[in-house]
Amino acid sequence: MFEYAPAPESRDVVDIKPSYGLFVNGEFVDGSGSAFKTINPASEEKLAEIAAASAADVDLAVQAARKAFSTWSAMPGAERAKYLFRIARIIQERARELAVLESLDNGKPIRESRDVDLPLVAAHFFYYAGWADKLEYAGYGTRPLGVAGQVIPWNFPLLMLAWKIAPALACGNTVVLKPAETTPLTALLFAEICQQADLPPGVVNIVTGAGETGAAVVNHPDVDKVAFTGSTEVGRLIARSVAGTGKKVTLELGGKAANIVYEDAALDQAVEGIVNGIFFNQGHVCCAGSRLLVQESIVDELLASLKRRLGTLRMGDPLDKNTDIGAINSADQLAKIRELSDMGEQEGAERWSPACTIPDRGFWFPPTIFTGVAQSHRIAREEIFGPVLSVLTFRTPGEAVEKANNTPFGLSAGVWTEKASLMLWTADRLRAGVVWSNTFNRFDPASPFGGYKESGYGREGGRHGLEAYLR
Repeated sequence: MFEYAPAPESRDVVDIKPSYGLFVNGEFVDGSGSAFKTINPASEEKLAEIAAASAADVDLAVQAARKAFSTWSAMPGAERAKYLFRIARIIQERARELAVLESLDNGKPIRESRDVDLPLVAAHFFYYAGWADKLEYAGYGTRPLGVAGQVIPWNFPLLMLAWKIAPALACGNTVVLKPAETTPLTALLFAEICQQADLPPGVVNIVTGAGETGAAVVNHPDVDKVAFTGSTEVGRLIARSVAGTGKKVTLELGGKAANIVYEDAALDQAVEGIVNGIFFNQGHVCCAGSRLLVQESIVDELLASLKRRLGTLRMGDPLDKNTDIGAINSADQLAKIRELSDMGEQEGAERWSPACTIPDRGFWFPPTIFTGVAQSHRIAREEIFGPVLSVLTFRTPGEAVEKANNTPFGLSAGVWTEKASLMLWTADRLRAGVVWSNTFNRFDPASPFGGYKESGYGREGGRHGLEAYLR
């Protein structure tokens, strides 16, 4: 195997302030809650002090958004589009800075931040800028809802922000957004981009904090629309809290996606797709292909090839451009991954990881495969949200579909076969919001995304993503 010389990206492109306030009505202000720190999960070093928003702070942000709504919603769509285009261009200009900051705060490899996240972030703003003056052709009406309260997760901090804010603004809504407490820095840099783009004050407000801050946003009586991406447990709480209030809600929750490989699939291509499906972003992906369903006749050959491929992955410094597997986002998430992985062994599954050196500091977990997994095992049923793959087998297409659908989730799935008829037959029967054909984890702003069952409801992206923000 080749030895790669270190190829670190420079931290000097990012100027991290010692402390950050809340972004309310176009300005940074102090929060009245207890400040907290955000750390680099790869080294555990403190990056910055972050203000925590109290319910009173959230109220000020909602008031600012309500006041701005009257002028923003009345603005012609073509004028709103100009602001979105401007934001998209500034994101492109500052892409390197944003990518480095995302990797520092989140732990994901710079290669992913730079080559996947940032291009998609800019693309979402460009895409919805194009819709801003064409809402009458979307088929969902042209009247915005009002103030959107948005709560986003830590796995794709800036991309989830783009998914939420871009369609909301294009439709004429104003926004109060709460980023995850472990990854607030790119959202706060986005606030600076809003200032740089001369976005009218109050159109976008960013309040930082933990669960109490998110609850204050969701439950505020003057919020007209709630958008949440995160765990199914919190999604249930939100659904209960907004029931009967008249608030419009979209929830994008957990997943336990099946990646189905038929015996006629192009094996090398499938292996790359499997690796991308579960080890991309350390498995911190709602739609990760965490259940691999392989036809019995090829399971030995596929597993041998997959293990060879995992032996070539490099784990380490997220800012090194050669790194494939970065750090787990937090100590709490690492503990959950370890608990469920240990449970997999206790239940009788066989665990395998490639030989790799675990760094001394930070939160790390090696890419892991479990074979001999039964449908009843917790690792086959629960979302681990880490680089852990459960391998199950099937004999017939009918059995593959039955096993794939045997889950409370329904966010995504992958199908690998050379036969188009088999592909379409399988996709038609899978209860999943997105089915990828001979690929995995591919996203496009023009394509809707969302789930069934406990994976939530509503769609984000594409023309369908406008519906949640229009009357």
